[in-house]
Amino acid sequence: MCAHELVTILLVEDDPGHARLIEKNLRRAGVSNEIVMLDNGQKAVDFLFKEGNYSRDTHPQPLLILLDLNLPVLDGYEVLKRIKEDERTKRIPVIVLTTTDNPYDISKCYELGCNVYVTKPVEYEQFSDAIRQLGLFLAIIKVPDDE
Repeated sequence: MCAHELVTILLVEDDPGHARLIEKNLRRAGVSNEIVMLDNGQKAVDFLFKEGNYSRDTHPQPLLILLDLNLPVLDGYEVLKRIKEDERTKRIPVIVLTTTDNPYDISKCYELGCNVYVTKPVEYEQFSDAIRQLGLFLAIIKVPDDE
């Protein structure tokens, strides 16, 4: 995301090992953007809408979200639904990054408004490689400006 150095990436992932691996491999792919990591869906919603523990935050709106589906408190489907139903956040690109490759889940995420659906490979090397490729993809995509 060289042209968009100010774009913040919000990574919503409850598995700390996956979160570290995702960040490490995005960095290896040359992604230098700020990455904010949250470990449950409620924290993500609170962060995005500046509610709860984030009500006094002055953070910029993240412009790209990497979202796991299997999250505690609020699952990824509910987070995605809330993001896409709200005028303030509906244009933020959401990449679902999850272990599930069930066709029903994939369809449901696209119906709710996700922009890209990526299945995390189970094998470590394949997972690392997939995230590096995602990082290369992130380096070339364009995201909407805040309005």
